[in-house]
Amino acid sequence: MTQTERPVSDEGFDDAVLSFAAERLDLRGRLARLGPSIDAILARHAYPAPVARLLAEAAALTVLLGAALKVEGRFQLQTRSSGVVDLMVVDYEAPDRLRAFARFDGERLGAAVTAGRDATTDLLGRGHLAFTIDPGGDMQRYQGVVPLEGESLEEAAQAYFRQSEQIPTFVRLAVGEEMTGRQTHWRAGALMAQYLPQSEDRQRALRERAPEAAGDGGAGDDIGDLWNEGRALAATVEAHELLDPNLSGERLLYRLFHESGLRVFDTRRVRESCRCSTESIRAMLKRFSPAERADMVGDDGRIGVTCEFCSTKRTFDPAEFD
Repeated sequence: MTQTERPVSDEGFDDAVLSFAAERLDLRGRLARLGPSIDAILARHAYPAPVARLLAEAAALTVLLGAALKVEGRFQLQTRSSGVVDLMVVDYEAPDRLRAFARFDGERLGAAVTAGRDATTDLLGRGHLAFTIDPGGDMQRYQGVVPLEGESLEEAAQAYFRQSEQIPTFVRLAVGEEMTGRQTHWRAGALMAQYLPQSEDRQRALRERAPEAAGDGGAGDDIGDLWNEGRALAATVEAHELLDPNLSGERLLYRLFHESGLRVFDTRRVRESCRCSTESIRAMLKRFSPAERADMVGDDGRIGVTCEFCSTKRTFDPAEFD
């Protein structure tokens, strides 16, 4: 069965995740498109363009993976590395909340730009990329870690699924700026396709040869042929298609998989939202000792705390903790 484009709400095609299946190829995946949400996150911090691009990629990847949480739970992407951007944290809280921040060395970035080097090659450096899944309730948290060795986030994500999950996976990330009048706005898009066979025979065969299937696929058998075809179709997606605000996710997926038994499921919206609050920060401050809180008092006689995600600053009277 092939499902063509369905009516889309007045909210448009931005800030949404769309799940799909290409039944003939045993392919499952998601398409994420970020507009106002990622633009608000990046504009709030006024990141330099190379840092903004990297964080937007991380946010798109987080939404792509975190949308697997249906009703509740939290998915976090975190990088720690020797690069110019030594720390990134992106939180996706089901069903729709996204927040993110990056820490970077401005002097190193400026030196690279002054020297005429491509700063993007030094952004991540070497370190690790961690995915943390907290399903919520009484369910146990899970964390997967993959080394960062100078490759892109796209390559690191594919390496994670190949090594840790042993699922043949294709990931494509895109980030760009859109000109509206005299202003520019950031946009991001991401596509993930995975070979997830439904039949028990194919599942058993995939488990037996998962590392090879997750790599080049290995032509000559059913698994290799199906995955090679599915990955080849997914790889035809262009960056401008992932970023086009006038192209619906349904139409884009139809372009890619219309001959593969495409099924498109409900759209999930995404919004930029920080979960910090005055009460949560007050509770955190109460856990410090009086001596530690005394060291936090500023020249104005108050304790100031600024959220790294949303940049909201809150101040407290030290006396309220006595």
